[in-house]
Amino acid sequence: MGHSHGHGHHHHHDHGHEGAALPAAFDTSVPDEALSPEQQSRRGLLRRAGLLGAGLAAGSVLAGTAGAAPAVASSAASSRSGRRGNGFLWLAGDHHIHTQYSSDGKYRVVDQVRQGARNGMDWLVITDHGSATHAKIGVEKVNPDIKAARAAYEDTLVFQGLEWNIPAAEHGTVFVHPGSNEVSVLKQFETGYDGAVKSATSSSAANEALAVAGLSFLSDQVKRRKVKDALMLANHPARKGIDSPHEIRAWRDATPASHRIAVGFEGAPGHQAGGLPTPLGPGGARGIYDNSPSADSFAAYPLESYRTWGGFDWMTATVGGLWDSLLAEGKPWWITANSDSHQVYADTAARGGGDFDANGRYDDPVYGGRIDITQSDFFPGQYSRTHVGADGFSYAAVMDGIRAGRIWVDHGRLISGLDVRVSGGSRWATLGGALHVKKGTKVTLTVTVALAGGPNWAGFVPDLARVDVIQGDVTGEVKDKDTFTAPTAKVVKSYEVNKSTGTVRLTYELGRADRPVYVRLRGTDGNRSAVGVNGKAVDPAGPAIDVVGDADPWTDLWFYSNPVWVLPS
Repeated sequence: MGHSHGHGHHHHHDHGHEGAALPAAFDTSVPDEALSPEQQSRRGLLRRAGLLGAGLAAGSVLAGTAGAAPAVASSAASSRSGRRGNGFLWLAGDHHIHTQYSSDGKYRVVDQVRQGARNGMDWLVITDHGSATHAKIGVEKVNPDIKAARAAYEDTLVFQGLEWNIPAAEHGTVFVHPGSNEVSVLKQFETGYDGAVKSATSSSAANEALAVAGLSFLSDQVKRRKVKDALMLANHPARKGIDSPHEIRAWRDATPASHRIAVGFEGAPGHQAGGLPTPLGPGGARGIYDNSPSADSFAAYPLESYRTWGGFDWMTATVGGLWDSLLAEGKPWWITANSDSHQVYADTAARGGGDFDANGRYDDPVYGGRIDITQSDFFPGQYSRTHVGADGFSYAAVMDGIRAGRIWVDHGRLISGLDVRVSGGSRWATLGGALHVKKGTKVTLTVTVALAGGPNWAGFVPDLARVDVIQGDVTGEVKDKDTFTAPTAKVVKSYEVNKSTGTVRLTYELGRADRPVYVRLRGTDGNRSAVGVNGKAVDPAGPAIDVVGDADPWTDLWFYSNPVWVLPS
């Protein structure tokens, strides 16, 4: 079944980044007074979450020996090396951010990076919209601004990417490892393969083939060492109903399993303030998921797929739905969450003037003279976070962690750390990984959750009410590439969380391994739930469909993890 996602949890393939220095905020040998205000704020967040210094630090570290408790290496030497024994550094980030180089954006690159740094983001991807203007001048013009932001915010990794108009489909983040060819490769890609640039947005076999060709182009650039790495993540996949199941599978399988370019989609879209009711908010749809089917939509998708569910995309939120159908094939496909930040809710900045088509950008933003509550977005890290398990603080380590599926996501800082391991015999695997065991081996899932470490942007400390374990069988590759159900996936165990501070440790016995399965996690503040799409036996208390005009994102918080596979032989 080609399990490229997870054999290697006992060894890491380093790409020259093991010596990268830790960000100053993480490095306890750097005194507080030597930090900049942003670094001090970052350190405060880490400290409140219990992710700094000695002792248990769930989610910040995975110790390299089977069954060992996660713990922070406290020696200055190991801190500076950016390593935690054989474990991972969990880095929060956002891969979907717009600036004044987008026709519907307004902020400077440095504004988004400053806000992200303030909100504890370790890595960010600038993704201005693919368009004829961006392909012609924007992709080059934004680069000096990105380089300047990298220099000004050394503790934040700033990738250059773009939001690809996927031919025949929705949008996707495409980004590359920084280097001397980052602009030329992105420019070539956008010019040759962007749906808007090539007038290839409608659903057709030829346009679908162009999308696959674009991913192959990126793979080729990596092979030819033009860039060190490239990744694609599909954005807001269910929003318009135009990302059909066979297209998603075609992107996933477009490039060799050993080095996939398309690795996942947004489990939760941006624009999370969109559902805040009037008069305090825009009174629209959470995620701006307010569409209906069109001629290009996949006809089999139900009407409810065009809405978010607890702020998450229907493809991810449905237990036994499209995401589970991909996982049941035994192939990697990961979820993320991010801001899609264009115009921020309750901000006072207004877009600058200037001729966008002539200049490839708007002028710098100006003071608008009012607090704008009609906007649907948050700044990076204000609400949505994607946490990546990296084996160092470097661009390569973040990209490796994303490709490996060492990812969990949360809204509103519902939790501050997550350590997940599936163990059996003398082996274990974590998120995105596969545990290979002999048939009949007893297998245990162990989860340590670090609860919210302090108030979120809305000013309160969220409470985690429940954690769900979701399990499904690996049934192999589907014959019908438009399959979007996984009949064996269901919630197999729910844990009520009866504490509000510190850490929670949960254990679930999977029993003796007799067939290939995967498990994934979900957690909620318990404020809104409903019986899932596939009935009570499958999902007794899942996310409820979000009501257009009345979906306050702060009163409905969830976290989701990527899966771990168990593969007996």
